[in-house]
Amino acid sequence: MMESAARVLVIEDDSVLGRVLLDILQQAGFEANHVVSAEEALLRLRSDPVDILLADLRLPGMGGLELLTQVATRWPEIPVVVLTAFGTVPEAVEAMRRGAADFLLKPFDRAHLIAVLEKSLSAAARCRPEPPPGSGAGDLLETPGLCEIMRVVRRVGGMPSTVLIRGESGTGKGLIAKALHDSSARRAHPFLKLQCAAFPDTLLESELFGYEKGAFTGATSRKPGRVELADRGTLFLDEIGEVAAPLQVKLLRLLEERSFERLGGTHARSVDVRIVAATHRPLESMMKQGLFREDLFYRLNVLPVHVPSLRERKADIEVLALRFLQELRVACERQEMRFSGCGLKALAEYHWPGNVRELRNVVERLVVIVDGDQIRAADVRVELGRCTDVASTKPPASGPTREELLSVLERTGGNRTLAARLLRISRRTLYNRLASYGMGGDTAGL
Repeated sequence: MMESAARVLVIEDDSVLGRVLLDILQQAGFEANHVVSAEEALLRLRSDPVDILLADLRLPGMGGLELLTQVATRWPEIPVVVLTAFGTVPEAVEAMRRGAADFLLKPFDRAHLIAVLEKSLSAAARCRPEPPPGSGAGDLLETPGLCEIMRVVRRVGGMPSTVLIRGESGTGKGLIAKALHDSSARRAHPFLKLQCAAFPDTLLESELFGYEKGAFTGATSRKPGRVELADRGTLFLDEIGEVAAPLQVKLLRLLEERSFERLGGTHARSVDVRIVAATHRPLESMMKQGLFREDLFYRLNVLPVHVPSLRERKADIEVLALRFLQELRVACERQEMRFSGCGLKALAEYHWPGNVRELRNVVERLVVIVDGDQIRAADVRVELGRCTDVASTKPPASGPTREELLSVLERTGGNRTLAARLLRISRRTLYNRLASYGMGGDTAGL
């Protein structure tokens, strides 16, 4: 039984199978609901976000692949696990390209189903996602401070060599990896991302290389890994510095021989995949400490790219803030919202330890919280003061009060995902806090 109930929305047009899935999930401690179409799922998500989706790929009306695209664009923080009886490698590749966290084949094993859902929830909780596809992510790279970086990206994008992207968290390393892929001859093939820090060592190998049936308890069928799914495309290994020594050896073999073995397999498989890696860790220091292999470092660092922090490219702050504002005032239905000149100047005076990711979060909170149609310097400084407080102190153990919850939910129109962000708590904590106040997660009366 899970410590707190994660909310699962099942999208399955077969009502009998839907009922079976609900029973399995509820018995495992999940809070589960069932809808029969992608259209109904999207309507449900607008008013009642969940922690994870379990979706069939073959649905009436809007198909599962289009649903994946919609969710990745509008709710990128919600992982989607796809369930299909047509689990060919090409279909799995397309599902992963559109944002699927994982996939399962029918008929499914109950224990494997639960394990995949829990793994996907854990990975989503530990990852800090890049800006969503709908945010004009490509535009975030077209700034004065990144013009030289983008010239390099376009020059080396078409080369087959491995690229190592260095830089602080939140600078946009994932966007640059995607730009490398898009500027290469591989752009018509998969671009897959694996957040190495999101998986324990025991799971990371199977995520990378896949496994054969019977490789371990719960491996009831053969499953390809990200390396195989990214064949002819690009595999982006984010936070490569978190990979443990035994797996570093297998990555080195992949880079040197362009081959790998599935977990539990007995023969090598050839693959044509370009590796792009990224890290904020000091790999040179880690090599001296014996934590990172020197030979792997040199195999990865063929084409190095360093992404400067936001405080090193002050001219980008105003450009990015205005782009985020344009996106968010539409999403939050505050089309008249604008920055005053002094408000933008106040943003430029901050040191932005969280880089571009932090800037977007601050602009989002300002768009939601500020009264009136203008964001002034005082509004910016108050919000940045809260950021500094959060960075230097632990949040109160008691969490938000009932009045604070009601106030934020009212400001966000009942949008619980946005409310949780503004309160700097997880959605699950928000639901638990609502329940503790006897609100049962129901804010319809606001």
